[in-house]
Amino acid sequence: MKILRAEPTGLCFGVRRAIESLEQALAGGEPVYAIGSPIHNPQEVARLADRGLRVVESEADVPENAVAFIRAHGVAPAVVERLKEKDARIIDGTCPFVRMVQTRARELSEAGYHLLILGDEEHPEVAGILGYVTGKATVISSVASLFSSTIFRTSGRIPKLGLVSQTTQEERLLAEVAKAAAGKADELRVYNTICHATRERQQAVAELAAKADGVIVIGGHDSANTGKLHRIVNDSGCPAQWIEHAGQLDRQWVKDKNTIGVAAGASTPDWLIEHLISAIREIAGRQGDVSNE
Repeated sequence: MKILRAEPTGLCFGVRRAIESLEQALAGGEPVYAIGSPIHNPQEVARLADRGLRVVESEADVPENAVAFIRAHGVAPAVVERLKEKDARIIDGTCPFVRMVQTRARELSEAGYHLLILGDEEHPEVAGILGYVTGKATVISSVASLFSSTIFRTSGRIPKLGLVSQTTQEERLLAEVAKAAAGKADELRVYNTICHATRERQQAVAELAAKADGVIVIGGHDSANTGKLHRIVNDSGCPAQWIEHAGQLDRQWVKDKNTIGVAAGASTPDWLIEHLISAIREIAGRQGDVSNE
């Protein structure tokens, strides 16, 4: 059996950077309070919890004078201010690419643009971006949701329209939304704020699907970027499995394949990927030949 590993795959720069900062804080021996799960991977969260991580729903749950961790998704400025009022020691793990979206959102808003944000309205990254908006903003997830939005249904020509994207969106969708928005605005300013790690991983998994008899995507089921990788494989017509850990492997599914592709979401740690490859090799009688693609 041949095992093809997508390259790149697994932890992106922003998540790896945030987790390293979190581990350094935990090494001090004090509890560290993360506002929301620091990574969309329950196995990695459990590992960090054993070292003193405490995941809380909001800044209101962080005790006075405690160590507070801001995850890679970032938060609204008001959240930071409330943490400072509690004299919390803040460790800011916001991804630099997310920080760029926040900056662009603020700039466009202050310049008088009605801001369109392409993304998932329920996603914490989008909630953080909205916190930087001083004017009007609309969150959309597709061209259809753009056309059904209040601003498109109730307005004539829009003088100034700005568009940014959640960092994990697909470039194809951003281009489609930009084209549709251009027909409504006198002036449209678009910033492609999709991070290069997202683009690279999506391209890698598409290429992998063209070479493999089946692709296993490993990552948390609450990870949006992992879900997009799984959808890309499915849309290609290549059989796909989405699992969180090697224990969920369908052994018969693996045995029926000559070439297995392995891809991982940007929040999947290396140790889970290695466990998966070892499990595939064990099913194949330890004959699996691993190569990067």
